[in-house]
Amino acid sequence: MTTAIDQLNNAIDLIAPELILLATVCVMFITGPFFVSEAGVAPAGLRKRWAALSLVAIGCAWFIWFTAARTQPVGTGPFRVDDLTWYVRGLSLTLGAVLSVMLIDQIDDAHSAEGQACLLAILAGANLTAIANDMVVLFLALELVSIPTYVLLYLPRRGAANQEASIKYMLLSIFSSAIALYGMSLLYGAAGTTNLEGIAATFTADDQANSSALLRVATALIIAGVSFRFPAVPFHFYAADVYQGITSAGAAMLSFVPKMVGIVALLRLLPLIGASGISETVADGPSAGVLLGGLAVASMLIGNLLALRQQSLFRLFAYSGVAHAGYMLMGLAVGPSAGLADGVSAALFYLAVYGLTTIGVFALFAGVSTSDSPVRAVSDLSGLSRAHPAVALSLAVCLFSLAGLPPTSGFIGKWNLFAASWSEGTTLGRVLAISLALNAAISAWYYLRLIAVMFLETAPAGEPRKVSLAPAIAGAVCAIGTVLLFAAPQAVWDAAARFTP
Repeated sequence: MTTAIDQLNNAIDLIAPELILLATVCVMFITGPFFVSEAGVAPAGLRKRWAALSLVAIGCAWFIWFTAARTQPVGTGPFRVDDLTWYVRGLSLTLGAVLSVMLIDQIDDAHSAEGQACLLAILAGANLTAIANDMVVLFLALELVSIPTYVLLYLPRRGAANQEASIKYMLLSIFSSAIALYGMSLLYGAAGTTNLEGIAATFTADDQANSSALLRVATALIIAGVSFRFPAVPFHFYAADVYQGITSAGAAMLSFVPKMVGIVALLRLLPLIGASGISETVADGPSAGVLLGGLAVASMLIGNLLALRQQSLFRLFAYSGVAHAGYMLMGLAVGPSAGLADGVSAALFYLAVYGLTTIGVFALFAGVSTSDSPVRAVSDLSGLSRAHPAVALSLAVCLFSLAGLPPTSGFIGKWNLFAASWSEGTTLGRVLAISLALNAAISAWYYLRLIAVMFLETAPAGEPRKVSLAPAIAGAVCAIGTVLLFAAPQAVWDAAARFTP
Protein backbone atom coordinates (compact mmCIF):
# COMPACT_ATOMS: atom_id res chain seq x y z
CA MET A 1 0.00 0.00 0.00
CA THR A 2 1.29 3.45 -0.93
CA THR A 3 1.88 5.60 2.13
CA ALA A 4 1.73 9.37 2.40
CA ILE A 5 5.54 9.44 2.55
CA ASP A 6 5.75 7.49 -0.71
CA GLN A 7 3.30 9.86 -2.38
CA LEU A 8 5.34 12.85 -1.17
CA ASN A 9 8.56 11.32 -2.48
CA ASN A 10 6.91 10.61 -5.83
CA ALA A 11 5.66 14.19 -6.03
CA ILE A 12 9.13 15.53 -5.24
CA ASP A 13 10.60 13.38 -8.01
CA LEU A 14 8.02 14.66 -10.49
CA ILE A 15 8.66 18.35 -9.78
CA ALA A 16 12.39 18.21 -8.98
CA PRO A 17 13.42 20.77 -11.66
CA GLU A 18 10.81 23.23 -10.41
CA LEU A 19 11.89 22.71 -6.80
CA ILE A 20 15.45 23.65 -7.77
CA LEU A 21 14.21 26.86 -9.38
CA LEU A 22 11.98 27.77 -6.44
CA ALA A 23 14.73 26.99 -3.90
CA THR A 24 17.02 29.38 -5.77
CA VAL A 25 14.23 31.98 -5.74
CA CYS A 26 14.06 31.72 -1.95
CA VAL A 27 17.85 32.08 -1.65
CA MET A 28 17.82 35.20 -3.83
CA PHE A 29 14.93 36.88 -2.04
CA ILE A 30 16.35 36.12 1.41
CA THR A 31 20.01 36.96 0.81
CA GLY A 32 19.64 39.68 -1.82
CA PRO A 33 18.91 42.56 0.60
CA PHE A 34 22.12 41.85 2.54
CA PHE A 35 24.19 42.94 -0.46
CA VAL A 36 22.45 46.31 -0.77
CA SER A 37 23.08 49.22 1.60
CA GLU A 38 20.34 51.22 3.29
CA ALA A 39 20.93 53.92 0.69
CA GLY A 40 20.14 51.43 -2.07
CA VAL A 41 23.74 51.08 -3.26
CA ALA A 42 25.03 47.67 -4.33
CA PRO A 43 28.55 46.52 -5.28
CA ALA A 44 29.41 46.94 -8.94
CA GLY A 45 28.96 43.76 -10.94
CA LEU A 46 26.48 42.22 -8.50
CA ARG A 47 23.98 41.71 -11.32
CA LYS A 48 26.41 39.37 -13.09
CA ARG A 49 26.78 37.23 -9.97
CA TRP A 50 23.03 36.86 -9.55
CA ALA A 51 22.72 36.07 -13.26
CA ALA A 52 25.39 33.39 -12.85
CA LEU A 53 23.46 31.84 -9.94
CA SER A 54 20.28 31.96 -12.01
CA LEU A 55 21.99 30.22 -14.92
CA VAL A 56 23.39 27.55 -12.58
CA ALA A 57 19.87 26.86 -11.27
CA ILE A 58 18.48 26.70 -14.81
CA GLY A 59 21.36 24.44 -15.82
CA CYS A 60 20.71 22.03 -12.95
CA ALA A 61 17.00 21.92 -13.76
CA TRP A 62 17.83 21.46 -17.44
CA PHE A 63 20.17 18.54 -16.62
CA ILE A 64 17.46 16.77 -14.60
CA TRP A 65 14.99 17.33 -17.45
CA PHE A 66 17.38 16.11 -20.13
CA THR A 67 18.47 12.97 -18.28
CA ALA A 68 14.98 11.98 -17.11
CA ALA A 69 13.61 8.77 -18.58
CA ARG A 70 10.94 9.26 -21.27
CA THR A 71 8.28 6.80 -20.08
CA GLN A 72 4.51 6.56 -20.24
CA PRO A 73 2.62 9.36 -18.44
CA VAL A 74 3.11 9.08 -14.69
CA GLY A 75 1.45 11.03 -11.93
CA THR A 76 0.46 11.17 -8.33
CA GLY A 77 -2.44 13.24 -7.10
CA PRO A 78 -2.13 16.83 -8.33
CA PHE A 79 0.85 16.23 -10.64
CA ARG A 80 1.20 14.34 -13.91
CA VAL A 81 4.25 14.14 -16.14
CA ASP A 82 3.78 13.33 -19.82
CA ASP A 83 5.20 14.28 -23.21
CA LEU A 84 3.74 17.80 -23.01
CA THR A 85 5.52 18.31 -19.69
CA TRP A 86 8.81 17.16 -21.19
CA TYR A 87 8.44 19.49 -24.18
CA VAL A 88 7.43 22.56 -22.17
CA ARG A 89 10.19 22.05 -19.62
CA GLY A 90 12.87 21.89 -22.28
CA LEU A 91 11.51 24.91 -24.11
CA SER A 92 11.07 27.12 -21.04
CA LEU A 93 14.44 26.27 -19.49
CA THR A 94 16.36 26.72 -22.74
CA LEU A 95 14.81 30.07 -23.61
CA GLY A 96 14.74 31.05 -19.93
CA ALA A 97 18.53 30.97 -19.95
CA VAL A 98 18.50 33.52 -22.78
CA LEU A 99 16.12 35.74 -20.81
CA SER A 100 18.38 35.52 -17.77
CA VAL A 101 21.31 36.78 -19.83
CA MET A 102 19.17 39.62 -21.18
CA LEU A 103 18.29 40.76 -17.66
CA ILE A 104 21.93 41.51 -16.84
CA ASP A 105 21.82 44.89 -18.58
CA GLN A 106 18.14 45.62 -17.96
CA ILE A 107 18.02 45.85 -14.14
CA ASP A 108 20.50 47.66 -11.88
CA ASP A 109 22.71 45.92 -9.33
CA ALA A 110 20.48 46.85 -6.39
CA HIS A 111 17.45 45.06 -7.84
CA SER A 112 19.16 42.30 -9.80
CA ALA A 113 18.47 39.58 -7.21
CA GLU A 114 14.74 40.28 -7.29
CA GLY A 115 14.74 40.41 -11.10
CA GLN A 116 16.47 37.06 -11.55
CA ALA A 117 14.34 35.51 -8.79
CA CYS A 118 11.14 36.65 -10.50
CA LEU A 119 12.31 35.14 -13.78
CA LEU A 120 13.02 31.79 -12.12
CA ALA A 121 9.61 31.86 -10.44
CA ILE A 122 7.97 32.54 -13.81
CA LEU A 123 9.78 29.59 -15.38
CA ALA A 124 8.79 27.33 -12.48
CA GLY A 125 5.16 28.43 -12.84
CA ALA A 126 5.20 27.79 -16.58
CA ASN A 127 6.53 24.28 -16.01
CA LEU A 128 4.01 23.57 -13.26
CA THR A 129 1.23 24.53 -15.66
CA ALA A 130 2.30 21.59 -17.82
CA ILE A 131 2.59 19.26 -14.81
CA ALA A 132 -0.76 20.13 -13.21
CA ASN A 133 -3.26 17.29 -12.90
CA ASP A 134 -5.72 19.34 -10.87
CA MET A 135 -7.50 22.61 -11.63
CA VAL A 136 -6.40 24.10 -8.30
CA VAL A 137 -2.74 23.37 -9.08
CA LEU A 138 -3.24 24.65 -12.62
CA PHE A 139 -4.67 27.94 -11.41
CA LEU A 140 -1.93 28.37 -8.80
CA ALA A 141 0.68 27.69 -11.49
CA LEU A 142 -0.87 30.36 -13.71
CA GLU A 143 -0.68 32.82 -10.83
CA LEU A 144 2.92 31.81 -10.13
CA VAL A 145 3.59 33.07 -13.63
CA SER A 146 1.48 36.23 -13.32
CA ILE A 147 2.49 37.65 -9.94
CA PRO A 148 6.30 37.64 -10.50
CA THR A 149 5.63 39.12 -13.93
CA TYR A 150 4.09 42.22 -12.35
CA VAL A 151 7.21 42.68 -10.23
CA LEU A 152 9.65 41.96 -13.06
CA LEU A 153 8.01 44.53 -15.33
CA TYR A 154 8.09 47.15 -12.57
CA LEU A 155 11.65 46.62 -11.30
CA PRO A 156 13.52 48.67 -13.96
CA ARG A 157 11.51 51.76 -12.88
CA ARG A 158 12.39 53.68 -16.01
CA GLY A 159 9.90 56.50 -15.80
CA ALA A 160 6.16 56.88 -15.53
CA ALA A 161 5.52 54.86 -18.70
CA ASN A 162 7.14 51.79 -17.16
CA GLN A 163 5.07 52.09 -13.99
CA GLU A 164 1.86 52.65 -15.96
CA ALA A 165 2.55 49.58 -18.12
CA SER A 166 3.18 47.41 -15.06
CA ILE A 167 0.00 48.52 -13.30
CA LYS A 168 -2.10 48.18 -16.46
CA TYR A 169 -0.84 44.66 -17.07
CA MET A 170 -1.43 43.70 -13.44
CA LEU A 171 -5.03 44.91 -13.35
CA LEU A 172 -6.00 43.31 -16.65
CA SER A 173 -4.20 40.08 -15.78
CA ILE A 174 -6.14 39.87 -12.52
CA PHE A 175 -9.35 40.38 -14.51
CA SER A 176 -8.42 37.59 -16.94
CA SER A 177 -7.55 35.27 -14.06
CA ALA A 178 -10.97 35.89 -12.54
CA ILE A 179 -12.67 35.00 -15.83
CA ALA A 180 -10.68 31.77 -16.19
CA LEU A 181 -11.28 30.89 -12.54
CA TYR A 182 -15.02 31.35 -12.99
CA GLY A 183 -14.92 28.98 -15.97
CA MET A 184 -13.00 26.43 -13.90
CA SER A 185 -15.53 26.74 -11.08
CA LEU A 186 -18.36 25.97 -13.52
CA LEU A 187 -16.38 23.00 -14.78
CA TYR A 188 -16.00 21.82 -11.20
CA GLY A 189 -19.73 22.31 -10.64
CA ALA A 190 -20.53 20.14 -13.65
CA ALA A 191 -18.01 17.40 -12.82
CA GLY A 192 -17.92 17.43 -9.01
CA THR A 193 -14.12 17.20 -8.88
CA THR A 194 -11.08 19.36 -9.59
CA ASN A 195 -8.90 16.44 -10.68
CA LEU A 196 -8.37 16.62 -14.44
CA GLU A 197 -8.53 12.87 -14.97
CA GLY A 198 -11.68 12.72 -12.85
CA ILE A 199 -13.29 15.47 -14.93
CA ALA A 200 -12.43 13.65 -18.15
CA ALA A 201 -13.90 10.41 -16.79
CA THR A 202 -17.10 12.19 -15.74
CA PHE A 203 -17.79 13.68 -19.15
CA THR A 204 -16.79 10.54 -21.01
CA ALA A 205 -19.39 8.58 -19.05
CA ASP A 206 -22.14 11.21 -19.19
CA ASP A 207 -23.10 12.27 -22.71
CA GLN A 208 -25.85 14.55 -21.39
CA ALA A 209 -23.41 16.50 -19.22
CA ASN A 210 -21.06 16.68 -22.19
CA SER A 211 -23.56 18.81 -24.11
CA SER A 212 -24.90 20.91 -21.26
CA ALA A 213 -25.18 24.69 -21.46
CA LEU A 214 -23.12 24.94 -18.27
CA LEU A 215 -20.24 23.21 -19.99
CA ARG A 216 -20.48 25.50 -23.00
CA VAL A 217 -20.31 28.57 -20.76
CA ALA A 218 -17.36 27.10 -18.85
CA THR A 219 -15.52 26.43 -22.11
CA ALA A 220 -16.13 29.97 -23.38
CA LEU A 221 -14.98 31.54 -20.10
CA ILE A 222 -11.81 29.47 -19.95
CA ILE A 223 -10.92 30.34 -23.55
CA ALA A 224 -11.65 34.03 -22.89
CA GLY A 225 -9.57 34.10 -19.71
CA VAL A 226 -6.62 32.43 -21.40
CA SER A 227 -6.95 34.62 -24.51
CA PHE A 228 -6.12 37.66 -22.38
CA ARG A 229 -2.73 36.11 -21.76
CA PHE A 230 -1.87 35.44 -25.41
CA PRO A 231 -3.25 38.14 -26.10
CA ALA A 232 -5.80 37.31 -28.79
CA VAL A 233 -8.48 39.53 -30.33
CA PRO A 234 -10.71 40.94 -28.84
CA PHE A 235 -8.65 40.83 -25.63
CA HIS A 236 -5.59 42.49 -27.15
CA PHE A 237 -6.38 46.14 -26.40
CA TYR A 238 -3.82 46.51 -23.60
CA ALA A 239 -0.86 44.91 -25.40
CA ALA A 240 0.59 47.89 -27.27
CA ASP A 241 0.45 50.26 -24.29
CA VAL A 242 2.09 47.68 -22.02
CA TYR A 243 4.87 46.83 -24.49
CA GLN A 244 5.62 50.49 -25.11
CA GLY A 245 6.38 51.10 -21.45
CA ILE A 246 8.59 48.11 -20.61
CA THR A 247 12.19 47.10 -21.27
CA SER A 248 13.43 44.78 -23.99
CA ALA A 249 13.82 41.89 -21.54
CA GLY A 250 10.31 42.45 -20.21
CA ALA A 251 8.90 42.53 -23.73
CA ALA A 252 10.78 39.36 -24.67
CA MET A 253 9.43 37.51 -21.66
CA LEU A 254 5.91 38.87 -22.16
CA SER A 255 5.87 37.94 -25.84
CA PHE A 256 6.69 34.28 -25.19
CA VAL A 257 5.84 32.98 -21.71
CA PRO A 258 2.12 33.92 -21.62
CA LYS A 259 1.60 32.27 -25.02
CA MET A 260 3.29 29.09 -23.84
CA VAL A 261 1.29 29.04 -20.61
CA GLY A 262 -1.94 29.79 -22.48
CA ILE A 263 -1.47 26.95 -24.97
CA VAL A 264 -0.63 24.51 -22.19
CA ALA A 265 -3.68 25.55 -20.14
CA LEU A 266 -5.97 25.06 -23.14
CA LEU A 267 -4.41 21.69 -23.95
CA ARG A 268 -4.98 20.57 -20.37
CA LEU A 269 -8.56 21.82 -20.02
CA LEU A 270 -10.26 21.55 -23.41
CA PRO A 271 -9.77 17.78 -23.92
CA LEU A 272 -11.68 17.13 -20.68
CA ILE A 273 -15.06 17.57 -22.33
CA GLY A 274 -15.72 13.90 -22.96
CA ALA A 275 -13.20 13.37 -25.74
CA SER A 276 -10.08 11.30 -26.08
CA GLY A 277 -8.40 13.97 -28.14
CA ILE A 278 -8.67 17.65 -28.81
CA SER A 279 -9.94 16.96 -32.33
CA GLU A 280 -13.23 15.74 -30.91
CA THR A 281 -13.28 18.37 -28.20
CA VAL A 282 -12.51 21.30 -30.44
CA ALA A 283 -14.17 20.26 -33.66
CA ASP A 284 -17.23 18.42 -32.37
CA GLY A 285 -17.57 19.67 -28.80
CA PRO A 286 -19.53 22.68 -27.63
CA SER A 287 -18.45 24.97 -30.50
CA ALA A 288 -14.94 25.32 -29.07
CA GLY A 289 -13.39 24.75 -32.51
CA VAL A 290 -15.46 27.50 -34.09
CA LEU A 291 -14.66 29.83 -31.19
CA LEU A 292 -10.92 29.16 -31.38
CA GLY A 293 -10.98 29.40 -35.17
CA GLY A 294 -12.79 32.74 -35.02
CA LEU A 295 -10.29 34.06 -32.49
CA ALA A 296 -7.44 32.84 -34.70
CA VAL A 297 -8.69 34.56 -37.87
CA ALA A 298 -9.51 37.80 -36.06
CA SER A 299 -6.16 37.84 -34.24
CA MET A 300 -4.16 37.22 -37.41
CA LEU A 301 -5.94 39.87 -39.44
CA ILE A 302 -6.34 42.64 -36.85
CA GLY A 303 -2.88 42.09 -35.36
CA ASN A 304 -1.15 42.38 -38.72
CA LEU A 305 -3.22 45.33 -39.92
CA LEU A 306 -2.53 47.27 -36.73
CA ALA A 307 1.19 46.50 -36.99
CA LEU A 308 1.44 47.89 -40.54
CA ARG A 309 1.40 51.58 -39.61
CA GLN A 310 3.35 51.47 -36.36
CA GLN A 311 6.46 53.63 -35.98
CA SER A 312 7.19 52.35 -32.48
CA LEU A 313 9.06 49.05 -32.58
CA PHE A 314 7.54 47.84 -29.35
CA ARG A 315 3.98 48.63 -30.42
CA LEU A 316 4.68 46.95 -33.75
CA PHE A 317 5.84 43.76 -32.04
CA ALA A 318 2.95 43.89 -29.60
CA TYR A 319 0.48 43.75 -32.48
CA SER A 320 2.69 41.25 -34.28
CA GLY A 321 2.44 39.07 -31.18
CA VAL A 322 -1.35 39.22 -31.44
CA ALA A 323 -1.09 37.87 -34.99
CA HIS A 324 1.27 35.09 -33.93
CA ALA A 325 -1.16 34.15 -31.17
CA GLY A 326 -3.70 33.66 -33.94
CA TYR A 327 -1.33 31.34 -35.78
CA MET A 328 -0.97 29.17 -32.68
CA LEU A 329 -4.71 29.14 -32.02
CA MET A 330 -5.11 27.75 -35.55
CA GLY A 331 -3.42 24.54 -34.51
CA LEU A 332 -5.66 24.12 -31.48
CA ALA A 333 -8.76 24.83 -33.57
CA VAL A 334 -7.81 22.14 -36.08
CA GLY A 335 -6.54 19.58 -33.59
CA PRO A 336 -5.01 16.21 -34.58
CA SER A 337 -5.26 15.39 -38.26
CA ALA A 338 -4.65 12.34 -40.37
CA GLY A 339 -3.40 14.56 -43.17
CA LEU A 340 -0.06 16.23 -43.80
CA ALA A 341 0.47 17.54 -40.27
CA ASP A 342 -1.06 17.49 -36.81
CA GLY A 343 -2.60 20.77 -35.65
CA VAL A 344 -1.60 20.48 -32.00
CA SER A 345 1.93 19.38 -32.90
CA ALA A 346 2.17 22.25 -35.40
CA ALA A 347 1.09 24.73 -32.71
CA LEU A 348 3.65 23.39 -30.23
CA PHE A 349 6.40 23.44 -32.87
CA TYR A 350 5.47 27.00 -33.83
CA LEU A 351 5.60 27.99 -30.16
CA ALA A 352 9.27 26.96 -30.08
CA VAL A 353 9.98 28.77 -33.35
CA TYR A 354 8.25 31.96 -32.24
CA GLY A 355 9.85 31.92 -28.79
CA LEU A 356 13.33 31.54 -30.25
CA THR A 357 12.92 34.32 -32.80
CA THR A 358 11.00 36.91 -30.79
CA ILE A 359 13.37 36.60 -27.83
CA GLY A 360 16.22 36.95 -30.31
CA VAL A 361 14.71 40.15 -31.71
CA PHE A 362 14.33 41.81 -28.32
CA ALA A 363 17.78 40.59 -27.21
CA LEU A 364 19.30 42.31 -30.24
CA PHE A 365 17.32 45.47 -29.50
CA ALA A 366 18.76 45.37 -25.98
CA GLY A 367 22.23 44.77 -27.41
CA VAL A 368 22.29 48.11 -29.24
CA SER A 369 20.34 50.09 -26.64
CA THR A 370 21.73 52.34 -23.95
CA SER A 371 20.00 54.34 -21.23
CA ASP A 372 20.72 57.52 -23.22
CA SER A 373 19.81 56.10 -26.63
CA PRO A 374 17.36 53.19 -26.43
CA VAL A 375 16.11 51.42 -29.54
CA ARG A 376 12.38 52.10 -29.40
CA ALA A 377 11.35 53.50 -32.82
CA VAL A 378 11.69 52.10 -36.33
CA SER A 379 13.98 55.01 -37.24
CA ASP A 380 16.40 53.96 -34.48
CA LEU A 381 17.43 51.03 -36.70
CA SER A 382 18.58 53.33 -39.53
CA GLY A 383 22.01 52.38 -40.83
CA LEU A 384 22.50 49.62 -38.27
CA SER A 385 24.12 47.37 -40.89
CA ARG A 386 26.98 49.84 -41.35
CA ALA A 387 27.67 50.38 -37.66
CA HIS A 388 27.13 46.81 -36.46
CA PRO A 389 26.78 44.39 -39.39
CA ALA A 390 26.71 41.24 -37.23
CA VAL A 391 23.84 42.58 -35.12
CA ALA A 392 21.94 43.70 -38.23
CA LEU A 393 22.43 40.32 -39.91
CA SER A 394 21.24 38.45 -36.81
CA LEU A 395 18.21 40.72 -36.53
CA ALA A 396 17.42 40.22 -40.23
CA VAL A 397 17.48 36.44 -39.77
CA CYS A 398 15.04 36.67 -36.86
CA LEU A 399 12.75 38.98 -38.85
CA PHE A 400 12.83 36.57 -41.80
CA SER A 401 11.75 33.82 -39.42
CA LEU A 402 8.87 35.86 -38.02
CA ALA A 403 7.77 36.57 -41.60
CA GLY A 404 7.87 32.84 -42.37
CA LEU A 405 10.53 33.04 -45.06
CA PRO A 406 13.24 30.44 -45.80
CA PRO A 407 15.91 29.55 -44.80
CA THR A 408 14.55 29.98 -41.28
CA SER A 409 12.45 27.85 -38.96
CA GLY A 410 9.55 30.30 -39.27
CA PHE A 411 8.92 28.97 -42.78
CA ILE A 412 8.62 25.38 -41.53
CA GLY A 413 6.45 26.48 -38.61
CA LYS A 414 3.95 28.27 -40.84
CA TRP A 415 4.00 25.47 -43.40
CA ASN A 416 3.11 22.91 -40.73
CA LEU A 417 0.18 25.05 -39.57
CA PHE A 418 -1.00 25.56 -43.15
CA ALA A 419 -0.72 21.83 -43.94
CA ALA A 420 -2.57 20.83 -40.78
CA SER A 421 -5.41 23.26 -41.48
CA TRP A 422 -5.78 22.46 -45.18
CA SER A 423 -5.59 18.68 -44.80
CA GLU A 424 -8.18 18.76 -42.02
CA GLY A 425 -10.69 18.95 -44.87
CA THR A 426 -13.45 21.04 -43.30
CA THR A 427 -14.57 24.52 -44.29
CA LEU A 428 -13.11 25.88 -41.05
CA GLY A 429 -9.76 24.28 -41.83
CA ARG A 430 -9.64 25.71 -45.36
CA VAL A 431 -10.60 29.18 -44.12
CA LEU A 432 -7.84 29.05 -41.51
CA ALA A 433 -5.26 27.91 -44.07
CA ILE A 434 -6.16 30.69 -46.53
CA SER A 435 -6.15 33.25 -43.70
CA LEU A 436 -2.67 32.12 -42.69
CA ALA A 437 -1.34 32.54 -46.22
CA LEU A 438 -2.84 36.01 -46.64
CA ASN A 439 -1.70 37.22 -43.25
CA ALA A 440 1.81 35.88 -43.76
CA ALA A 441 2.01 38.08 -46.86
CA ILE A 442 0.75 41.11 -44.90
CA SER A 443 3.24 40.57 -42.09
CA ALA A 444 6.13 40.18 -44.53
CA TRP A 445 5.68 43.82 -45.53
CA TYR A 446 6.39 45.34 -42.13
CA TYR A 447 9.12 42.85 -41.24
CA LEU A 448 10.91 43.52 -44.53
CA ARG A 449 10.45 47.25 -43.94
CA LEU A 450 12.56 46.94 -40.79
CA ILE A 451 15.26 45.12 -42.74
CA ALA A 452 15.20 47.86 -45.39
CA VAL A 453 15.65 50.52 -42.70
CA MET A 454 18.69 48.69 -41.33
CA PHE A 455 20.40 48.07 -44.67
CA LEU A 456 19.24 50.85 -47.00
CA GLU A 457 18.89 53.96 -44.84
CA THR A 458 21.80 55.96 -43.49
CA ALA A 459 22.52 56.29 -39.80
CA PRO A 460 22.04 59.67 -38.12
CA ALA A 461 25.11 61.80 -37.56
CA GLY A 462 27.10 61.16 -34.41
CA GLU A 463 28.87 58.28 -32.77
CA PRO A 464 27.57 54.80 -33.60
CA ARG A 465 25.64 52.92 -30.97
CA LYS A 466 27.61 50.88 -28.48
CA VAL A 467 26.91 47.16 -28.26
CA SER A 468 26.09 45.43 -24.98
CA LEU A 469 27.87 42.12 -25.35
CA ALA A 470 25.65 39.78 -23.29
CA PRO A 471 22.26 40.45 -24.96
CA ALA A 472 23.86 40.79 -28.40
CA ILE A 473 25.44 37.33 -28.09
CA ALA A 474 22.14 35.92 -26.80
CA GLY A 475 20.35 37.37 -29.83
CA ALA A 476 22.97 36.02 -32.22
CA VAL A 477 22.59 32.55 -30.69
CA CYS A 478 18.83 32.76 -31.27
CA ALA A 479 19.41 33.77 -34.90
CA ILE A 480 21.78 30.84 -35.44
CA GLY A 481 19.28 28.57 -33.71
CA THR A 482 16.46 29.50 -36.05
CA VAL A 483 18.60 28.66 -39.09
CA LEU A 484 19.69 25.35 -37.55
CA LEU A 485 16.07 24.55 -36.75
CA PHE A 486 15.25 25.08 -40.42
CA ALA A 487 18.06 22.75 -41.46
CA ALA A 488 17.26 20.06 -38.87
CA PRO A 489 13.73 20.44 -37.49
CA GLN A 490 13.01 16.75 -36.93
CA ALA A 491 14.07 16.48 -33.28
CA VAL A 492 11.88 19.38 -32.16
CA TRP A 493 8.98 18.23 -34.36
CA ASP A 494 9.19 14.70 -32.97
CA ALA A 495 9.15 16.07 -29.42
CA ALA A 496 6.07 18.16 -30.21
CA ALA A 497 4.35 15.29 -32.03
CA ARG A 498 4.73 12.82 -29.17
CA PHE A 499 2.02 14.57 -27.16
CA THR A 500 -1.52 13.33 -27.75
CA PRO A 501 -4.30 15.26 -25.92
